[in-house]
Amino acid sequence: MGNYEEKINNTIKIMLKGASDHTCVDDIKKKLQEAFEKQRPLKIKLGLDPTAPDIHLGHSVVLRKIRQLQDLGHRAVIIIGDYTARIGDPSGKSKTRKQLSEEEIFKSAETYKKQILKIIDPEKTDIRFNSEWLSGLNFGDVIELCSKCTVARILERDDFSNRYANHLPLSLHELLYPLAQAYDSVVVKSDIEMGGSDQTFNILMGRNIQKSYGQEPQLTIFMPLLEGTDGIEKMSKSLGNYIGINESAHVMYEKIMKIPDELIARYYTLCTDVHPDEIKNLLANKSEKGKNPRDTKMNLAHEITKLYHGEGDAILAQKRFVDVFQKGEVPSDILSLNVDVKSDVLISDQIVNSLIELGEFKSKSDIRRIFSQGGARINDQKVLNVSDLAAQTIGEKVNILRLGKGKMFKICKMPE
Repeated sequence: MGNYEEKINNTIKIMLKGASDHTCVDDIKKKLQEAFEKQRPLKIKLGLDPTAPDIHLGHSVVLRKIRQLQDLGHRAVIIIGDYTARIGDPSGKSKTRKQLSEEEIFKSAETYKKQILKIIDPEKTDIRFNSEWLSGLNFGDVIELCSKCTVARILERDDFSNRYANHLPLSLHELLYPLAQAYDSVVVKSDIEMGGSDQTFNILMGRNIQKSYGQEPQLTIFMPLLEGTDGIEKMSKSLGNYIGINESAHVMYEKIMKIPDELIARYYTLCTDVHPDEIKNLLANKSEKGKNPRDTKMNLAHEITKLYHGEGDAILAQKRFVDVFQKGEVPSDILSLNVDVKSDVLISDQIVNSLIELGEFKSKSDIRRIFSQGGARINDQKVLNVSDLAAQTIGEKVNILRLGKGKMFKICKMPE
């Protein structure tokens, strides 16, 4: 029993690291105790609607938690909601969501599978599509499922109640979404369901529906939404404050170094597999007098980069960061921008157009703003107006353009 107690306490410590809410600890202990006694892994359910398949660190928060529990011997059941995606999760939406086609769903689901298996352990993961059981329900089955929940309970969801109160469209099929997702828990007999804090209603519904079908209700663990590199908004590709798990090692490392110092502890807790006791020690050292938080952040950037690219690439990314940002050296692998001095298009316009095409900046106005604010240099000479980039300012065959902090490009003249 003593050995079990130690394992259970350690599992709970890792399980609840960074969690924003969860089932009471006594229930968690009871479930873990039963699992240890029966020598069976717990089934950890995660439901994913394949609607935004480009995974970034914000998405990885829940997946990393699952991986940590897999490393402790438990098993993941990932449910790709190909059937519920036809409804679309209405969470936080003020209007009915567009239904997706089967082709869109399949394409997104395949992309999702490839990316999530970079984080969680494929050997301890079952991937299921909920069309496997939801498509087979007849009308009687749906009526029985609906009988497990009252209208009042459904309307406890803020988005539903707000739309209903404000006479906005609220279709009956949307009300079925939380019930369908809850039924997934019944089918796979999940022991734990994980999700973001925005999924609280849906996941708690799973507990209620399991009880109605005579099952022991699943534990719940909710993870917070991760702020992006700006330190303010939720990480989002559309806001440009994201760190993609498929980005190159040096880009990932550099983006992590841009997060505010106040988020170091949060990123350590939510984005790494470092044990909570070790994180506590690391952060205690960070707060010591005279300690530069940059050093702790570099360790964090290395730790996260290593998870997705391996130790070797993480070391190279750190060296590149030191060379570029601390020593001011020009890396050998920077992007090239070719300009044609004979073209009727102004050289400045050629450069701006190339930067947009490469996806380095959102808009031409963003680029021009960097120049006007004094953040642009060509061959170490400050340039305050992008229109000043002309043939006479580009005298050599290869020139170095610096924009902002750390962005560098080679400007190469095409042969005359």
